[in-house]
Amino acid sequence: MSLRTYEADLFERSRGRLEAIAYRLLGSAGDAEDAVQDTYLRWHAADRDLIETPEAWLTKVLTNLCLNQLTSARARRVTYVGQWLPEPLLTGDRLLGPADTFEQRESVSMAMLTLMERLSPNERAVYVLREAFGYPHREIAEILDLTEANCQQIHRRAKQHLASERTRTEVDAAAARRVVEEFLAAALSGDTEPLVRLLTGDAVSVADGGAKVAARRTPVVGALHVARYLRGLFRPSAAKRAQVGEGGRVALHAAVVNGGPAALIAVGERVLGIICLAPAPGGVGAVHIQVNPDKLERLTRSWAAAGPHRPLTEIW
Repeated sequence: MSLRTYEADLFERSRGRLEAIAYRLLGSAGDAEDAVQDTYLRWHAADRDLIETPEAWLTKVLTNLCLNQLTSARARRVTYVGQWLPEPLLTGDRLLGPADTFEQRESVSMAMLTLMERLSPNERAVYVLREAFGYPHREIAEILDLTEANCQQIHRRAKQHLASERTRTEVDAAAARRVVEEFLAAALSGDTEPLVRLLTGDAVSVADGGAKVAARRTPVVGALHVARYLRGLFRPSAAKRAQVGEGGRVALHAAVVNGGPAALIAVGERVLGIICLAPAPGGVGAVHIQVNPDKLERLTRSWAAAGPHRPLTEIW
């Protein structure tokens, strides 16, 4: 059943919202785009004359496709090598979606996307639709085939799961750059003490290499342990030079990734890694390190397109 022009236009007007929902639910740009494309195919195949509220229908289809993905992804991550972190996105990427409210910005932060991995698929869907997109519980209940009371209960439970480790600290672009500059100065100082002062006492560091790049397979907890670990990461070695390639110079940049401060590590236009820093009361509370090349492809394209860039410093 071919799409009429207004039906195609209606889907395209919904695409941005659908992509933003899917990315928040899945933490993967590729998976989010696949879910939106599958939603389009179902829209194309549906008897659209029987659909009273197209936007609600599209949201329901998209959300349930994501729930199926989340269920299978949880099974796959049992065998994932090391820690799993979401795919980072450079500021301006359309998949980040609306950023008008604190809740919308927080919902795509690397810290929140990582925390949401602990929620059940239904808890994550309810939380995202309610907190980031302001859907009333009645509509969320219809999307997920739940009762409104059950939906409200799931929302409370999701907020409780996240509350213990959630920090409501936000910085603007200028402050984000200062955070990165202070972090890199401390990391390159040759001493752990500046890093310890920068971190909160209960700071945690998590790295994702996806078995493609060497990365620590367990979290590092505590300011002193994280500081020592980070010092080791920035210490030159033959293995690191081999990874960079002959004659390569590693440039360290300040960037805004998923709405927060990040140190971007690149050789030319090739991004080797992203270090996302989560500000918290008293310092940096979490360090999320993404070096899995599969999860850096989209960001690398965005970074190259936005260039040229002037690095803060070069190493090795």
